[in-house]
Amino acid sequence: MQDHTVAVDRSTTPTSLTFAPVFNVAVAFIDRHIEEGRSDKLAIRTTKGEAVTFGALADSVNRTGNVLQGLGIKRGERVLMVVKDCPQFFGLFWGAIKAGIIPVPLNTLLRAPDYRFMIEDSECAGIVYSPEYATEVEPALAAAALNPKVCLPIAGEGECLDALIADVSSELVPVPAKPEDDCFWLYSSGTTGTPKGAVHVHRDMVLTSELYGVGILGMRDSDVCFSAAKLFFAYGLGNAMTMPLWTGASAVLLPGPPTPQVVFDVIEQYKPTLFFGVPTLYAAQLRELDQGPQDLSSLRACISAGEALPADIFRRWHEKTGCLILDGIGSTEALHIFISNRDDGYRPGSSGRPVPGYDAAILDDAGQEVSVGESGRLKIRGQSNAAYYWNDPEKTRAIMVDGWLDTGDTYYRDEEGYYYFCGRNDDMLKVGGIWCSPFEIEAKLIEHPRVLEAAVVGKAADDGLIKPAAFVVLIDAGEAGDAMAEELLQHCKNGLAKYKYPRWITFSDQLPKTATGKIQRYKLR
Repeated sequence: MQDHTVAVDRSTTPTSLTFAPVFNVAVAFIDRHIEEGRSDKLAIRTTKGEAVTFGALADSVNRTGNVLQGLGIKRGERVLMVVKDCPQFFGLFWGAIKAGIIPVPLNTLLRAPDYRFMIEDSECAGIVYSPEYATEVEPALAAAALNPKVCLPIAGEGECLDALIADVSSELVPVPAKPEDDCFWLYSSGTTGTPKGAVHVHRDMVLTSELYGVGILGMRDSDVCFSAAKLFFAYGLGNAMTMPLWTGASAVLLPGPPTPQVVFDVIEQYKPTLFFGVPTLYAAQLRELDQGPQDLSSLRACISAGEALPADIFRRWHEKTGCLILDGIGSTEALHIFISNRDDGYRPGSSGRPVPGYDAAILDDAGQEVSVGESGRLKIRGQSNAAYYWNDPEKTRAIMVDGWLDTGDTYYRDEEGYYYFCGRNDDMLKVGGIWCSPFEIEAKLIEHPRVLEAAVVGKAADDGLIKPAAFVVLIDAGEAGDAMAEELLQHCKNGLAKYKYPRWITFSDQLPKTATGKIQRYKLR
């Protein structure tokens, strides 16, 4: 029976999910809302004034799937998406899936060499892009050793997706799939090197939406979601698309950059109930709040991920807005957040506790679980973990073992079961024979009222021993100098164990980051 359904039993912990043997996930996220009477309910609003109902979205999905099939893209082939946050992103992503084609959203802030790598690595059959990105996409296509058979802008003069959609059927039969069949890819952000294509299956978006969206956030159809994090990476994809669609909630999309004041303006105008940001943005917003209050009255929760949220930012945000920031950790490979704080259980500076449905383990170098309070490598087990890395069996064997995912992060767990980030495994420092967390030093620096951002890495002293070196972005760059460096040094010495203070402080205008906002400490090293 090809019913493409999933049975949800929320009376158990974690929620029990039972998938039909034939399951194309587009039915559960798109078609279901028509059957449940939501055709006229708003699914998407944009800051450009667009409004899309669930019925109109289903129409767009079907037409887009028919266009892709009509262009000769076959089942199982890949279509790269370099698409801004807009309704067409939804139509293309779900239309591909319903047609049996694998969508691969790409970071829209990359350059031509990056796109060339992904075109060649994915062996894609097509690439669809917003016209704004033509200056990077088209040179990548010209330079690539592989030529996709379909290269199509979303809009514009001549052949484009918007024009083709108008001339095809609005009916599309979902291509049969199994819950464990390949569905879509996401490329890792490349924090430590070349991006890897994480392959996700049909069931994964259901799992993250139900276990985290419903189970942790209590998301419901009356919610309005606004994510400053963009759709092209895992965190934003869940915040602004999969979790709202799963619950029948609506999403507000911001096509442009999420500057602090723009984000405040969107919250005031569109009244979201859930806001998803990253620590860098919350720090910048706090700077704006120093100039005067903003209307955040619609929010019932703020969420943070991407990097660990320093306790000082949590406390200052709560003091100024009355809102909690629920910090959590997720990854491209796990698809969304697997350890999280929640409104009835949180600790400043902590990533929270495991989301029901996920298992966490902290291991030493010998692969044994460490004791409470000791740091080690964080591994995660959950059904939303990626099936494998495309074209990289060596990395797959190293990172995905027996259902467990090596996150690459160092953590410790306290007696209450809360997990605390220490740094990436490669970022951890041994100072005087004692392991030292760069994040702890960064958090202390950020507590200083003159500091906007900080990053700490290891540097060899004259004797060859590794010591902490800090790179600091000040709120007012004009205050940089020896006096400020000494003030920050004393601030660290007064609040940290004696061996942890930074031996060098370098002032910078900005820190190197991935396009998703993660600090690239390896570049500082």
